[in-house]
Amino acid sequence: MELHRILDKDACTLDLREKTKDDVLRGIAQIASEARACENVTAEQIFDRLDERERQGSTGFGEGIAIPHARVPGMSDFLLFIVTSRKGVEFDAVDKKKVHILFVLLGPDERVADHLQILAVISRVLSNSNVRREILAARSKTGIYESFVRNIWRVEGEKGVVRAMKALFVILYEEELLYAILELFVEEGIQGATIIESSGMGEYISSVPVFASFIGFMNQSKNRSKTIVAMVPEDRVQEIITGIEEITGDLDKKEGAMVFALDVPFYKGTMKIM
Repeated sequence: MELHRILDKDACTLDLREKTKDDVLRGIAQIASEARACENVTAEQIFDRLDERERQGSTGFGEGIAIPHARVPGMSDFLLFIVTSRKGVEFDAVDKKKVHILFVLLGPDERVADHLQILAVISRVLSNSNVRREILAARSKTGIYESFVRNIWRVEGEKGVVRAMKALFVILYEEELLYAILELFVEEGIQGATIIESSGMGEYISSVPVFASFIGFMNQSKNRSKTIVAMVPEDRVQEIITGIEEITGDLDKKEGAMVFALDVPFYKGTMKIM
C-alpha cells in the first residue's frame, strides 16, 4: 500500500479550531465526507465509526500525536489526511498531553490487513521527531502534505517502493570540469543525468550600455554554463559533493561552479540510459 496514493492533500487542514475531542471528531468526519474516497458515506456515518473506535481506547498515543482511524462500510478505498491544531486539543492521550497533529485514516470495512499495515507505516514515520516539527511548522496544505510524503519514502523505501532521493544540480562555467564530474558520477553508480546548456547573466547585461564597458573584456565563453541534473540517494548527497569538490576545489572559494540539492517529494521513472 503506497501511502502517497491515499494521502489527500485537499483534505489536509491547517490549524483546526475545534477544542473538544467530540467536536474534533465531528470536524474531521465532515472534512472526510467531502473527499472522493467517501462519496458513498455521510459525515454522520464516519463520525459514528470514529467515535466507536475512540470508545475502545484513545488513539492519542502521545507526543502531541493522534491517529483517529476507522473502517467504514461503503468505502471502496482508503483515505488519509493530516489535521493540525496550533493550540492543541484534549484527546485523552496516553501521556495526558494535548494533541497538535491528527492523522486521520479511513478505509473499507473488510480490508483489515491493509488498514493495520498503513497504521504501522504511519507510526514508523512519526517516530522521527523532526517530522512532527516540520508538519507543525507548515503554513499551507501543500506544506503539510509534502512534509509527510518526503518521510514516507524513508520508511517505504526499505521495502523496495522507493528510496529517499535528492535532485542534485551542478552548475559549471568551466567545461573542462564537466567530464571529470560525469566520470565521478559513473564511478559512484549514479544512474544517469541530464545536462542543460544555458547562459549566464553576463551574456545579457553585456548588451546594456552602462555595463558593456565593464564586462566587454570578459571571455564570451564564460557566459555559457552547463548544468548537470541527477537524482542522488539522500544519504549519499554529502559524499557526492565531497567528490565534486575534489575536482573543483573548495566551492565556497571557487568562482564559476555551484552545487545545490532539492528535496523530491515524489518521482517516477529513471534517467538511466545504460
